[in-house]
Amino acid sequence: MSTEILSKIDKILIANRGEIALRVMKTCKEMGIKSVTIYTETEKSYPHSYLSDESFSLGMGPLSETYLNHEKIIEIAKLSGAKAIHPGYGFLSENSTFAKKVTDAGLIFIGPTPHSMEIMGDKKTSKVEMEKIKIPLIPGYHGDDQSESVLKAAAIDIGFPVLVKASAGGGGKGMRVVWKEEEFSDALASAKREALNSFGDDIVLIEKFIQNPRHIEVQVMSDTHGNHLHFYERECSIQRRHQKVVEETPSMALDDKLRKSICETAVAISSGINYKGAGTVEFIMDADGKFFFLEMNTRLQVEHPITEMVTNSDLVRLQILVAAGLELPMKQEDITQSGHAIEVRIYSEDPDNNFMPAIGKIGHVGSPTLNNVRLDSGYVDGNEVTIDFDPMLAKLICWGVDRDSAISKTLHSLNEVKFLGVTTNRDYLKRIVDTTPFREGDTYTHFIDTYSDLLKPVEATDLEIAAGIASFLTSNQTEGSTKVENSQAWNRLQGFRNI
Repeated sequence: MSTEILSKIDKILIANRGEIALRVMKTCKEMGIKSVTIYTETEKSYPHSYLSDESFSLGMGPLSETYLNHEKIIEIAKLSGAKAIHPGYGFLSENSTFAKKVTDAGLIFIGPTPHSMEIMGDKKTSKVEMEKIKIPLIPGYHGDDQSESVLKAAAIDIGFPVLVKASAGGGGKGMRVVWKEEEFSDALASAKREALNSFGDDIVLIEKFIQNPRHIEVQVMSDTHGNHLHFYERECSIQRRHQKVVEETPSMALDDKLRKSICETAVAISSGINYKGAGTVEFIMDADGKFFFLEMNTRLQVEHPITEMVTNSDLVRLQILVAAGLELPMKQEDITQSGHAIEVRIYSEDPDNNFMPAIGKIGHVGSPTLNNVRLDSGYVDGNEVTIDFDPMLAKLICWGVDRDSAISKTLHSLNEVKFLGVTTNRDYLKRIVDTTPFREGDTYTHFIDTYSDLLKPVEATDLEIAAGIASFLTSNQTEGSTKVENSQAWNRLQGFRNI
């Protein structure tokens, strides 16, 4: 099969950066495919800029002139002799205009068709499509009339609380929960204003707000030969401001019957829209186990590694096979779940200071030492963390024979990947994973708000501080010496507030 692939795709330009560029590059190397990467001038020392077979500078400037510059990226791809472009996630990965420009240039876009992106990339349009194929939807309004009176009447008819949600975009922007009728007008205006500023589109839809929900998503993969497969579910309920923080698979909330139902529904969606490539169908599930279609991400997800861990699959490899026009090399019955996997996202931010972003030079990253643990990161020792890009430094992915083992490995491995020199959320992640509610599977989307007190840092007592100082002073006395210069000792003491 490798010869057949190489005859169609022997070189891929990765239109992305950081850990996802390295992730795609790894599979390319394993398949004997040459990789081409792109970078800005400030990223010359970042590993994605020098570990590929070829790399090209995008120069300097805003994203519109670098990673979002359609023409420049396609020009580099053609100049390098690449046959295909892999967009990773984010940036241009769900941009139907870019995908069409790639194919019009005679190159292969490793992703779904522009048509699939268009119908599933817009929340309003996707719900119309889902109605056609009878997929369960959250009760709501997604009509064309965007007047306040019609939207308010729809909210009253649905029953409060409702969710006002921007049709375009994601990441929680343009979303407002409305608990009472008298709050609706202000919430609608605020959501529309934010949506317009963020996405250039202020169209919204109204949905029933599901209380105590879980966020369950299903990984799907389709080829051009009529095969539509699922690779089981991921639970991504632990979120902050609608951004995922911890993901795991399998979900503690699903029994075999419910798992089969939700996964088959996801396949019905990919089949119903004649999808191609990797995608993720996202559902919201209420406390009674009823699930509803939320949206479909027409790309590889940040959290795809946990699926790879439990199904022993390489999803990037399958993406490339599909893009080359080949048939998926397995049937649904060949795909099984084994063990349990957890992914935590390590960000350069200070959770104990209102999640303020952090910058600085990384003195030491650190490496996990346990088996079946991987650190996907785009940074190495000496790299600068700036405000120019997303604050995610890495993803730590841990597989265990069961959930308790995966939790134990996660806690241990977070201690090993230090990212010294820059403030991160490592300790915060440890607090989440080590809480009793998390261990018991009480992972609803309001987890972080509900258990905010449990997630606060533990302050050291005066006795603990004194014991720590005494231990430090004792351990640092030179042989034969009976006293230590106080000023030197205090100059070296740091961080005792949270020992």
